Amino acid sequence: MKLMQKFSLYLGLCLFAAGALAAAPGETPETAPAGVKLVDAKAVQDLQAKGATIVDTRKAAEYGEGSIKGAISVPYDPEKSAKDANFDASQDKFDMSKLADKNANIVVFCNSGSCWKSYKAAVVLAKNGYKNVNWYRNGYPDWKARKLPIE
Repeated sequence: MKLMQKFSLYLGLCLFAAGALAAAPGETPETAPAGVKLVDAKAVQDLQAKGATIVDTRKAAEYGEGSIKGAISVPYDPEKSAKDANFDASQDKFDMSKLADKNANIVVFCNSGSCWKSYKAAVVLAKNGYKNVNWYRNGYPDWKARKLPIE
């Protein structure tokens, strides 16, 4: 009987580990891409106070339902590329024309670590010569949970 209990426990742990590994690929990396700085809510507030452009990369409809106060809508949409750090940006659309100053501080965000839009936007900006790109990985849900200014 003890052997059967040990086997059941082992099998359960294996299934749990497999499930955890299967869920991991949906999340964005926990580190910022090359040329981009990972920031938290406090840093976003500080950057915004210094005049940074806060960019909501979610769909326009999501922006319309609420966003960080003062953020502009620049949707990373449509997002057809793989949800992967090695995505093919040519499959997607991100209109950088609203972000003319490549030396300005820019903060991109979306809907937390499972949302790839801001990660991809940060990569595209950095690869296109934007020098001060910041990625707020925790995004709008974190901002709202902290009861920070929204509109």
